[in-house]
Parts: sequence; structure tokens; C-alpha cells
Amino acid sequence: MKSLRNKAAGDAAPFIMSEKPGRQSLLLLPLIWVGSFLMTRSGRLKIDCSALKDIKPPFLVLAEHQGFTDYFITPLALFPHRASYVSDIEGFAVYGKKLYGMLGCIPTRRFTTDYSLVANIRHVIEKNRDILVIYPEARHSNVGTNSMLPDSVGKLVKLLKIPVVVLKTHGSYLTSPIWDESHRRKVPLSAVFKQVLHTQDIEALTADAITERLNGHFKYDEYCWQNENRISIDYPKRAEGLHRILYRCPCCETECAITSHEKYLECTTCGKSWEMDEYGRLSATAGDTEYPHIPDWYESQRRTVEQEIRSGKYFFEESVQVEALPNEKGFIEMGIGHLKHESSGFILDIPGEGKHLTFLSKTLSSVHTEYNYREKGDCLVLSTRDCCYYLYFESNKVNVTRLQFAAEYFYHSCRSDKRQ
Repeated sequence: MKSLRNKAAGDAAPFIMSEKPGRQSLLLLPLIWVGSFLMTRSGRLKIDCSALKDIKPPFLVLAEHQGFTDYFITPLALFPHRASYVSDIEGFAVYGKKLYGMLGCIPTRRFTTDYSLVANIRHVIEKNRDILVIYPEARHSNVGTNSMLPDSVGKLVKLLKIPVVVLKTHGSYLTSPIWDESHRRKVPLSAVFKQVLHTQDIEALTADAITERLNGHFKYDEYCWQNENRISIDYPKRAEGLHRILYRCPCCETECAITSHEKYLECTTCGKSWEMDEYGRLSATAGDTEYPHIPDWYESQRRTVEQEIRSGKYFFEESVQVEALPNEKGFIEMGIGHLKHESSGFILDIPGEGKHLTFLSKTLSSVHTEYNYREKGDCLVLSTRDCCYYLYFESNKVNVTRLQFAAEYFYHSCRSDKRQ
């Protein structure tokens, strides 16, 4: 990542999203394939491309987004074709605007409405006649399970009217889970294409029906897959970082008191601890095991947040350290801000910059969370069309996963109210 810089003249100009994307560089393609092969070699990646044999570009690939390894699986799965990839602007800050464009990436900001992106996608399909790849979940999986897709996915499919293929994978999340992406595990990798929509299907179905069908194909549980296939991960520190998503003790119900060390989780309030075995299962070191299956613990936290909202007890208001990413030039320090979350959405005030920003629940199908991001801690990312705001919390009693649960509940509540 480029080093953080102080705000200077010209640095805060928004990224120009409307520039038409070029095609993925043919000169870079061999390097992309070789690099992807090396990054997936330990997992002995197996790919089933049989569904693509009768499909010619352009077509739409909707890929699961389990983890960082997805970026290496997809180019190999599409070999020998080149493609364009919808990518968050963060990647342009890491690799530079020119290089990232040559890699085939199209800029966007997560969980925003961007009409420039739609125009650029149409350019890829109608002008370049290339394959378009989208990771519609828009962020890495927190716990090896899928996220619900936003309504906009079905609308985009209706607009493009091209065949839709889903790329399903196994092993990507387990190789480098989002809560510990700096340490890679040796896990078998596989990928398979499934054509889920033909052009005649798209004409016959409504946008909502398309989204519903796609949600049916975006279902996975990597911990179930690991246990059922007896895939051993004997990495001795396999549970370190897991407390970032499993933050609420199921024994004493204290929040933000879970810590992790090597293969253990422990509650600092009641002292109860759990061991993560080599097959991804949890067991209490003493007493009953509340949730042997990690996603069950995770979903129990979601239910607690939702119950709190329904009972009218949900309230969030905290100070935050704000860093802005307006363009590819890097991050800008913006000082201390104030974040509030309620049913209508997030409200962010940055007094030193004179900014008062509102992020409406009805437009946020989810929020982007990062864990120990740039070794600065966990953060929440909220974006406008012109800037991404990375928010770090001063209190150690704030968990960003909890905010994600609340944001998703408010979004689906708005969605339900709209349809009634």
C-alpha cells in the first residue's frame, strides 16, 4: 500500500470514474497467468471449465468472493481468454492507475450507486466484446459463508442481456481468511463454472426473479466443506484473529471480550475458552460447547443485533479516526470524526474538514469492513461517489462486524417496506 500522506493541493481531487476502460493487456496476460499459477500452486488448483465450451465472449461471470486467493483463481479459470474486472478503487491506490487498468480493472467504490460504472460495463461488453467479471458480494467472506446479493445484480443482468456464468470455488477462504490474511494455509483449491442464465431466461424473468435465482447459486459454507472432506489445517496459529468476527461470548454474553491465541479463543470476562481443531471445529476446553460450527456462532451474533434493533434498544455513536481515499494517490488524514448509526443510516461528521455526510440504509446492502487493516486495527469503510472514508475506532469496545449486521438488517427492512 502506498504510504499515508498529508493532505496537499491536488491530492483530494476525486478519481475520474467516467474514463472508458481499455482492454486487459495482452503483454501482461502471461505474467498474470504465471503469477496466478504460483500463488495457487500449493493448493493444486483444479478447474472445471466444461460449462464454457459452448459460450463465446462477451458473457458475464459472477464469482464468489471468499478471499484474496479469488484474484488468482479467476484468471486461470478463464484461460486463455482475457477479461475485465470490476474492482474497488483501493487496488488503483496499491498498484497505480495505469498498471491496474492494464490488468483489466474497472474502478468502483463498494456499496455505492455509480452510473459511470454501468456505462463502463456496457463499454466492455458492447465495444470491447470482452468477458466481464464481477464479485457481487463486494467483499471477502467474514466466516466462509455467502452474503446476500443486492437487487442491483438482477437489474444489471437485465440490462446487459448476455449469458451469465457463476464461478464457484472451494478453499479460497480457508487459505487466507479475512481475519488473518497475512498467513496463508495450505488448502486444496477448486473452481467450477456453471451457466445459470441464458439470454432467453433473462428476457423471461424479472430483475427480482434473477436476483433470487442467483442467490440460490451463491450458497456456500467452507467450514462445512472442510469438515465433510476432512481437510486438515494443522497451522498452529489457526485461530489467531478469529476473535475479530466472533466477538460475543456465548457463555456470559459479554461483547468485545473474546481474545485469540494460537488455536484457542478465550473470554476475558468469564474465562471460558474454546479450541479450534485442524478440521475447523470448535470445542470448549471445559463445559458445554455452545457452537462447534463457527458460522453458527457468527449468526447467533447477528440474531442478537437484530433482536436489539427490533426491541428499540440499538444505539451507536462513537468517535473515529478518519482517513480518506479520494483517488489513486493514497490516503489522506482527516483527523477525528464522529459516527452515528440509526435506522435511516450512518451519519459521519468530520469537524476539521467541515463535512457532514449521510449514508442511507436503503442504499447500503452491506458495509465494507477491514480487519487489522494496514496494521492499524479494524475499520469500517463508508463511501460516497467521490471518496472512501476509512474509519478507525478509538474505543476497544466497538466491533465492526456488529455494525455490518445492523446495516444489513436496516437495508433489508427498507427493502421489505418498499415492496409492501
